[in-house]
Amino acid sequence: MSREAVRAYLGIGGNLGDVRATFSGALASLRQTEGIVVSRVSPLYETLPVGGPEDQPPYLNAVIEVETGLDAHALLRRQLQIETRFARLRAIRWGPRTLDLDLLLYGPGELIDDPPQLVVPHPRLAERAFVLVPLAQLTPALIVPGTESSVAAFRDGLPDSERSEVHLISPSWT
Repeated sequence: MSREAVRAYLGIGGNLGDVRATFSGALASLRQTEGIVVSRVSPLYETLPVGGPEDQPPYLNAVIEVETGLDAHALLRRQLQIETRFARLRAIRWGPRTLDLDLLLYGPGELIDDPPQLVVPHPRLAERAFVLVPLAQLTPALIVPGTESSVAAFRDGLPDSERSEVHLISPSWT
């Protein structure tokens, strides 16, 4: 790895095509990337779409924990390359997609404010049950940088109605 490795968390989502096959391919692509070691993956969840067109299908979502020697911008570039490989189109904001890879957290206490390219922690992390539920499966006690709250506290602070819309599909998807 090109620098000291840090732990990062990536959100993965999709609702078009064979999503499980796409997730497996994206995970394989991450594993084949020099400077990235996949440590753990959360269970797989199904969620209703948030925002975007009303007629789109439900999403599958999970979180991937990696150790990486890539800096945050290089990691983001790799994620975007993988999305492109799996036919990700950005035609409609929050619209249906084959694959979405989001950099949620990078390193211990890292705050990155380089909009529109990169903001870490992810700007909507604390509001999204489809991110917080799987992330809390991996690291519930982690304090979200820039806050004094843990991942589990943010998850537990969401309305019950939002958390109840995140349905466990499979404890393992790899």
